[in-house]
Amino acid sequence: MSGSRRESVVKDLVFIGGLLILAVALIVYLVMGSEEVSDAASQPMSPQVSAPESNAPGGQVDAVTALSVERRTTGDPLAQGDPAAPVVMVMFADYRCPFCAKFSRDTEPDLVERFVDQGVLRLEWRDMPIFGEQSMRAARAGRAAAEQGKFWEFNHEVFAMSPDRGHADLNEDALVGFAEKAGVPDIDKFAASMRGNEFDAAIDADLAQGSSIGVPSTPAFVINGEPVLGAQPTEEFVRVIDEAKDRT
Repeated sequence: MSGSRRESVVKDLVFIGGLLILAVALIVYLVMGSEEVSDAASQPMSPQVSAPESNAPGGQVDAVTALSVERRTTGDPLAQGDPAAPVVMVMFADYRCPFCAKFSRDTEPDLVERFVDQGVLRLEWRDMPIFGEQSMRAARAGRAAAEQGKFWEFNHEVFAMSPDRGHADLNEDALVGFAEKAGVPDIDKFAASMRGNEFDAAIDADLAQGSSIGVPSTPAFVINGEPVLGAQPTEEFVRVIDEAKDRT
């Protein structure tokens, strides 16, 4: 074999060897990266949450469980259902979230009829205002309606008019209009409370609770300690509630 021919063959072998090394490195990188993604996806919410005080039968929490965020406070205007219900669904939501609105319109009525009214399920609302100042104002408005015993009526009026896509425009006039439709008796008091900051500490506490368990967006639900993310089909909520009920 001539010298030039031998030199050409050596160059080809070196080039091919380099490609093989790069290919092996790429495969290793992809495998390790996919494992990291898989680990992150398997833990969408942090389990580092302590169980709060409870008004459940017995008056105490038996054990600390992951995502133990229910409150079971008697007379809570931001809750529906018996405080002693075997299953509690905690909902982290934003009034400007179109998927929260979808849950409110399409799924919540069915769950109320099938589980809440039967004493099986309790729904607890948590404010998670993540879409700007209008979200915070709407959260204050919800609390102002709750102050007059009209939280859920106001809640449903807001979500009934939410767009399927994008974020609702919840300016002050719109919120007052929803309060009027909801039957809030003292609109002047409602408006003053909505514009004030008396509810900010409670709203911030809800937001902090959601952040502490790793809520990535809204809506997010915790059903007897099990996270459910997004406006899942009604059948998925029914499945999780049934399973939670069977475990109690």
